[in-house]
Amino acid sequence: MIPSQKFDTFELCRANSPQSISLLPGDRKGYLADMSFWIVTFGLAALAAALLIAVLIRPRGDVVSRADQDIAIYRDQLKELDREIAEGLVTPESADHTRAEISRRILAADASRKQSGNAEAPIAATRAAVATTALVVVIGTAGTYFWLGAPGYGDLPRGMRMELSQEMRENRPSQSEAEAQIPDHFRINAEPDPEHVALVERLRNTMSRRPDDPEGWALLAQNEAALGNYRAAYQAQAQLIELLGDDATAADFSDQAEMLVLAAGGYVSPEAERALSQALERDPHSGPARYFLGLLHQQTGRPDLAFRTWNTLLQSSDPNAPWVASIRSQIEDTAARAGIRFQLQDAPATPALRGPSSEEMQAAGDMTPEDRQTMIEGMVGGLADRLANNGGTPEEWAQLLRALGILDRQDEAQDIWAEAQQVFAGDSTALTILKDAATAAGVSQ
Repeated sequence: MIPSQKFDTFELCRANSPQSISLLPGDRKGYLADMSFWIVTFGLAALAAALLIAVLIRPRGDVVSRADQDIAIYRDQLKELDREIAEGLVTPESADHTRAEISRRILAADASRKQSGNAEAPIAATRAAVATTALVVVIGTAGTYFWLGAPGYGDLPRGMRMELSQEMRENRPSQSEAEAQIPDHFRINAEPDPEHVALVERLRNTMSRRPDDPEGWALLAQNEAALGNYRAAYQAQAQLIELLGDDATAADFSDQAEMLVLAAGGYVSPEAERALSQALERDPHSGPARYFLGLLHQQTGRPDLAFRTWNTLLQSSDPNAPWVASIRSQIEDTAARAGIRFQLQDAPATPALRGPSSEEMQAAGDMTPEDRQTMIEGMVGGLADRLANNGGTPEEWAQLLRALGILDRQDEAQDIWAEAQQVFAGDSTALTILKDAATAAGVSQ
């Protein structure tokens, strides 16, 4: 974090950051495809409404009631009875008794038919039902889609979305291309202090004569950024990092990434991503670097990875950390875009993972093998669900991999290993931990 800045860097990036690129073309072909979708949608909704309305308005006389069916059966029984009498199969006394019972049933069915006919709904109620059905089906269909769907976006399966996201990430604009689209007047301090400007100018002149002074380059980078001269700031920071060589710290690289992002108006360029990778290689827990990594995922069509990165950072951060407010303002929307149910709470979404206590270990030792297996599978299932929905540390992902290996669930471990590589891309320390765990779990590399 650049200490001399008097503004909220992360809020600035949130406000100016470009969202992921639309996957539908904006030309006439895309427009026609969109129109065709709505024509088909409303056509199918209208057809469904018409079928329901046809049932409501069809006269009851067209429908064979249960009573009519019963009467037809009883009349067939009378004809069969007459045949049996003619053939001498039943006695006259028995035939009279049977005929009386069938006649009684015919009268009861006829009374039921008349009662059902009198219960027919009034014409006003039928018309109201017709109008309500049409409104609910047609308008409800459109409303439900606008609520749950994404108007303007194509129906893309998960695999294709991930391929497009990877392609988007690999072919996104460079730092210079992004800066070319930023107005020259883009500054945080619209009216900087003249004395501050004069001091920075003197510092520039000094560094032109003393190019091997790392402290001078650090001071110049900080002050250029404070004036809103982000391009000059990250160029000075690059000079500092070059002078420091292997002694450059994670903070040096995260500051450079921050300056690059600010110079591009909140966009995480490939150059900024490389600086983030260097920062995370030196310190996997760097707050600024992890924030901008989440922003990169968000901008390249991977809200799922952005959510997991940010939620993990949010749980492990001090509430007063400068990136917390920006994450809290975006994380629920990011989760929704990823299809994850998430409601931000004042407390962390989930408790930190801990190892079993000595009492739990003793209890596990007293269990039967079957009960112990059930307990382990329950713990593994809970951990897998939490990591899938809320993310976690590399150690937690590694613990899940090892547990799946112990349970001989290598196929699941293979999927977890592939997902973990996406979550911790660019974090060499985390990937080393995860690779060791994957090897222990018997997962092919």
